[in-house]
Amino acid sequence: MGCRRKFKDLIKSICTCGGDGFGTMSPIGVRLYVQDRHVVMDNGILQVTLSNPDGIVTGIRYNGVDNLLEVLNDESNRGYWDVVWNAQDGSSRAGMFEVIKATNFNIIKESEEQVEVSFSRPWYPSLPGKLVPLNIDKRFILLRGYSGFYTYAIYEHVGSSEWPAFSLGETRIAFKLRKDKFHYMAVADNRRRFMPLPDDRLPGRGQQLAYPEAVSLVNPVEPELKGEVDDKYQYSCDNKDLKVHGWISMDPAVGFWQIIPSDEFRSGGPLKQNLTSHVGPTTLAVFLSAHYAGDDLVPRFGQGEPWKKVFGPVFVYVNSVMDGDDPLTLWDDAKRQMLVEVESWPYSFPVSEDFQSSDQRGNVNGKLLVRDKYVSDDYIPGQGAYVGLAPPGEAGSWQRECKDYQFWTRADEGGYFSINNVCTGNYNLYAWVPGFIGDYRNEVDITITPGSNIEIGDVVYEPLRDGPTMWEIGIPDRSAAEFYVPDPDPRYINKLFVDHPDRFRQYGLWDRYSELYPSEDLVYTIGMSDYRKDWFFAQVNRKKDDKYVGTTWQIKFRLDTVNQDGIYKLRVALASATLAELQVRVNNLNTNRPLFSSGLIGRDNSIARHGIHGLYWLYSVDIQGAILVQGDNTVYLTQPRSGNPFVGLMYDYIRLEAPPS
Repeated sequence: MGCRRKFKDLIKSICTCGGDGFGTMSPIGVRLYVQDRHVVMDNGILQVTLSNPDGIVTGIRYNGVDNLLEVLNDESNRGYWDVVWNAQDGSSRAGMFEVIKATNFNIIKESEEQVEVSFSRPWYPSLPGKLVPLNIDKRFILLRGYSGFYTYAIYEHVGSSEWPAFSLGETRIAFKLRKDKFHYMAVADNRRRFMPLPDDRLPGRGQQLAYPEAVSLVNPVEPELKGEVDDKYQYSCDNKDLKVHGWISMDPAVGFWQIIPSDEFRSGGPLKQNLTSHVGPTTLAVFLSAHYAGDDLVPRFGQGEPWKKVFGPVFVYVNSVMDGDDPLTLWDDAKRQMLVEVESWPYSFPVSEDFQSSDQRGNVNGKLLVRDKYVSDDYIPGQGAYVGLAPPGEAGSWQRECKDYQFWTRADEGGYFSINNVCTGNYNLYAWVPGFIGDYRNEVDITITPGSNIEIGDVVYEPLRDGPTMWEIGIPDRSAAEFYVPDPDPRYINKLFVDHPDRFRQYGLWDRYSELYPSEDLVYTIGMSDYRKDWFFAQVNRKKDDKYVGTTWQIKFRLDTVNQDGIYKLRVALASATLAELQVRVNNLNTNRPLFSSGLIGRDNSIARHGIHGLYWLYSVDIQGAILVQGDNTVYLTQPRSGNPFVGLMYDYIRLEAPPS
């Protein structure tokens, strides 16, 4: 297989890198060739060609293949950085897509061990309004003996009144691979398969469904794919799980992988979902996007607001096998390489001063405990807690933070955590613990300086709790995955997700609610119903006479006694909301004014995009004891907003607490 070795391992290495997969180490160092219209980096394993001065990757030569990228595409549509941005000056300039084309080429470092080149594009007030108001410097690095190359970019909005306000809806790296070779895609061990061809999505072979990204394959090139649905959103992934993905060519046996070794430069924290690879064949490294979040994850920059950020480096890894070996083992090799890259972070070789090396960063260590006296008299170790450093804000603000850096880890079974290699700056410590509602935030800011190693000792999270649990529905884990996910309509199946843990990724599940509940909405009875079977994964609109109408779900429960003077607490944690509203009534559905209303919330679109969660919302509703009765009671959960099938809510967890004892 193709492989990459650390500098200190090169002398001792006896394995081959690149080429035919086995043999001797390529004897040459890295070479750089500068031509009028192209720049070529070559280390004897692979050759990377970039347009000059645009900085678009036009060719990757490897393992006897002249170009792994789609040669039928224009050179500007093969391997590129891009942005989607909006002007904030009152003009109609919105949703502008721009492939970043540089104007200046510079050699940053050139030696036999490393070449780093820069393709930059400064911004001036006199430039046309179609260009995003950022200085952008794209960097590409090729190292000796490495079966792949690195790319990163520095974005800057200068603190000057001449620099206009704008918002940045998306930025990413995209590679378009050869459709005649790359047919097998891998995103995870249980999400990999031979994919449809891009031609299968064209009219006559594919039929568009409820939105352009979803296509039913009615006459695919490969007949066994007939009737399946292709939808790029079925392959989205949480940041925390999105370290490596890509494609395999069977002949010749070559793998093309994007390895993202750190989440620190991606927005929204570990639970933010992003696109990965999809039919094209296309592979993406997404840094900023509104997917599964909406406008909350679109950074907005004021006029003259200073901002600078480094995105990456990302490693583009290529590998191969010997003749006769199984090409699918390239995925296993890519995962091993991902672990090497993660262990190597932060890289020591990027030349830019804006990318902080390990000795310029700091570490934070501590122990997270949970205090909930209605669960245990003792402190509970924060086992498996997500603990992170993000810019100062309110509890939970990290999930909407999208301008700066975040650093996350998971606590061990004792609640101990170490957050390493944190860039210098001021942060709050945040956490959330699976099994407990809400968010933790340490009230004291943490300042990271070069070389600092901060021991913060024990920190205690006291989740919202007023009284003992009377009943609960679901698991507080910020996901609706534990609830009932129906089988898909047989006409709209992706075979990959049949008998799969991620059943929710099948297309069209929103319409199954109307089939299961054609005239009356869901009724859940405490003590009798099972949320795994009886609580539909999303409170969507019901289709009635070709219209989609709002729904009201009922939770029925009995009380043997009622504290008429006490206050009961209804905790409702939402895993997702899309142009929806949550109204709560108790024992009287016909009251004009609900006991609680969230108002219009959410734009994460997770129902349509097969994401079992979006942004997290937590509400506490006071229920006066006088409203309740001894015997049968009902909580009504109404989502009144109607109009389309994708409006709705996903619940994470619901709990009723008695008054404090």
